[in-house]
Amino acid sequence: MTFCCFFIIFDHHCNSIIKTIANYQTNAKILHMNYPKKVVIGDITVRDGFQHEEIFVPTDAKVWVLEEMIQAGVKHLEVTNFGNPKGMPQFKDADDLFKRIRSSKKVAGMLDDVSLTAVTIRERAIQRAIQAKKEGWGPDRILLMVSTSETHQRKNSGLSLAEYWAMAEEWIPKAHDAGMTVNGTVSTIWGCPIEGPTELSKAVDFTQRWFDIGANDVEHADHDGSASPDRVYKYFSMLMDKIDNPHKQIVHLHTTRGWGLANVLAALQAGMTNYEATLGGLGGQPANFVSGVPVSGTGAYYYKDSKEVGLVTLEDMVVMMDEMEIETNLDIDKILETGRMVERILGKRLRSETINQGRIPKELSGRL
Repeated sequence: MTFCCFFIIFDHHCNSIIKTIANYQTNAKILHMNYPKKVVIGDITVRDGFQHEEIFVPTDAKVWVLEEMIQAGVKHLEVTNFGNPKGMPQFKDADDLFKRIRSSKKVAGMLDDVSLTAVTIRERAIQRAIQAKKEGWGPDRILLMVSTSETHQRKNSGLSLAEYWAMAEEWIPKAHDAGMTVNGTVSTIWGCPIEGPTELSKAVDFTQRWFDIGANDVEHADHDGSASPDRVYKYFSMLMDKIDNPHKQIVHLHTTRGWGLANVLAALQAGMTNYEATLGGLGGQPANFVSGVPVSGTGAYYYKDSKEVGLVTLEDMVVMMDEMEIETNLDIDKILETGRMVERILGKRLRSETINQGRIPKELSGRL
């Protein structure tokens, strides 16, 4: 009798364990992360990263970084800004830089599969890009930008939003006729350094408007690091509900408050597949002091310490994605080597942790 009771009790515990395991498996499915298994990563170090530096970065160094990143497998790179270099002298070598990368022997034969971008905020910059394209050395793609904040729009472009949309509608067909694609960027999505909070729904509407007037892809910019992971997920989920074409949407995140990679993870979970970043997390607002000379830049800095701002660190992002078994088609070791050299070019320690700590070993070391 006691023996039978034992089995009854044992059977009861087995059922409890089975139910516990089943509940755990159910919860595990709920917690499963549905991120994509393949992404595209663009490099914007030479344009967005170096524009923040208060020393002029030699053209030779810029060419070298572009060549190395192309050889590492990067297919989308921002090269320079075709705006007036008087206020942003980091771009005074824009023409020379484009001509040199176009004629580079190191990447000869590779550029047919690479898209090189120039920032062209206003009409003269677009005209300059069109002329350069006609001469055979210009950009493959140009970038226009609107802000969801009217105040920031005027400060960044000198035009109201209504005026800028009208300008974009006029010039996008001209850029297409010249053989260039056009990126329409939406900025201050999660907040404005001047006005404060902004409406996410406005950025979704602006994205649709870019596509309606002919933009080939749209960049979504966290202008000053205001985005938090929950709102990044919310925004890109809203975007995908209305405009489900993630391959034409580019995620651009800053890490001013240390949330950069957490925001990348949130964007991945929302299904985004196209990202851009800078080596060492360089970047931020264009410098208003370059090589010992005060310049206009884009006005007073909106941060207290220039060392505490920047974009998501490209090296750390690709290593994280590699650990998550997300395919990037990049030579990660070469990217880390390039990041180390960028520190030497600038003469300072940058944000990347992986260029110091290295990648996580994939095999046993053999050491005891």
